[in-house]
Amino acid sequence: MTRIAKLALEDGTVFTGSAFGAEGEVDGEVCFNTSMTGYQEILTDPSYRGQIVTMTYTEIGNYGVNREDVESAKPHLAGFIVRRQSRRASNFRADEQLHEYLARYGIVAMEGIDTRALVRRLRTHGAMKGVLSQTDLDDCRLVAKAKACPGLVGRDLVREVIPDATVAWSQPLSDWARLSVQPRQDLPADAPHVVALDYGMKWNIARHLIDLGCRVTVVPGTASADDVLALEPDGVFLSNGPGDPEPLAYAQAAIRGLLGKKPIFGICLGHQLLCLACGAKTFKLKFGHRGANQPVMNHATGRVEITCQNHGFAVEAESLPADLEVTHVNLNDNTVEGVRHRRFPAFSVQYHPEASAGPHDSDYLFGEFRKLL
Repeated sequence: MTRIAKLALEDGTVFTGSAFGAEGEVDGEVCFNTSMTGYQEILTDPSYRGQIVTMTYTEIGNYGVNREDVESAKPHLAGFIVRRQSRRASNFRADEQLHEYLARYGIVAMEGIDTRALVRRLRTHGAMKGVLSQTDLDDCRLVAKAKACPGLVGRDLVREVIPDATVAWSQPLSDWARLSVQPRQDLPADAPHVVALDYGMKWNIARHLIDLGCRVTVVPGTASADDVLALEPDGVFLSNGPGDPEPLAYAQAAIRGLLGKKPIFGICLGHQLLCLACGAKTFKLKFGHRGANQPVMNHATGRVEITCQNHGFAVEAESLPADLEVTHVNLNDNTVEGVRHRRFPAFSVQYHPEASAGPHDSDYLFGEFRKLL
């Protein structure tokens, strides 16, 4: 029997569709992702904490869900919206179907609405707060709840997704994720040691670092500079993560304490935090960059990279201090996509060179970090 679900936006717009996944009601910022594939990686990316994600591709779930392609231990997004969910998983790697996976992890989902109309509204008016409900179907009450929900600005969502303790990471890239399959070698005792500050890190980042021949220790993003330096790293990685970077004063202070002492590489939220630590400012994008098809220009080479992205905030170019040089820009809106420190061995990018899922155009950046080590 079909269950009804409703999505209410803070501007009073209400969409009615069919429920799947877990039964319940959630609130969050409603956004959209333009990727045609990679829904499992999107579901398990901690950067989506506090967001109700709409997929623009028409059918989602057609290749099911498997144990290898997750980017964290569980889904972190608030809710999930698709035009149509596939009832059949056609993939020899699939362990279960999408609706079973969402129900198992308590993710409220909806299908059957005009996702084109929803995306056009978000593109025109900007990302909005919303409520996705399968339990309360009263339009007026849902709109009022959407207006009252907290949104993303000013919230520290990192503390909701970071690990509880420091761990030694050992898992390399799977053979499916590699461009070429090579025999793995045991890490030598003198392999460079990378400490990764985990603000909500995608696991494929740590897998890339292992494949580069690094020993990797993952620490909670709340760790101080002294905590990191006590582990005697050869380099420091700043991970992706959810939400607004401005409230994360503890992370900015830790990065300031590490600059000039160890090579640093940051991705996504890590990029924003590195810039903030150097004196720049960030701002909220109108509807964010989320998808696996964002064109980025590399200033050093003149090469255009097609990139995987997921962020709702960006670095304000006019606020960058003299110490930071812009290395990459987004060709859709000219926002800052990468910087390099002029005095210290530190650089960062706004997008996701580890892909998973997405293009592999930018995985050379891990090689650049390895050379710094």
